[in-house]
Amino acid sequence: MEKTAPLKQNHLFRRAYHRGKTAADSRLALYVRRNGRKDNRLGLTVSTKVGHAVVRNRVRRRLREIYRLNEDKLISGADVVVVARVRAASSRYRQLEESFLRLSAKLGLLKKGEAG
Repeated sequence: MEKTAPLKQNHLFRRAYHRGKTAADSRLALYVRRNGRKDNRLGLTVSTKVGHAVVRNRVRRRLREIYRLNEDKLISGADVVVVARVRAASSRYRQLEESFLRLSAKLGLLKKGEAG
């Protein structure tokens, strides 16, 4: 399994926002763009609208763990940006995971046979 690198540079986030495919629901927005590499890069965005620092960090940790546990189901070579919406703060872990997997399937990020 390939290791996922962090997506940290602003221009890479902007590229994913403007040129990538997008899907959203009430908890998350997901932006995906092919990066031409063998590994994936993950970027997380949690706005101050979501809550104070403790709440934002909790949401960030949950999203990172959801990605880590489902990483083997995802195709390689993509920049993935996950944007947490305000409802993510009050959502349970399973709800966030369901949202992530549903949006990933919608964008074609899941490998064949992994949807479901």
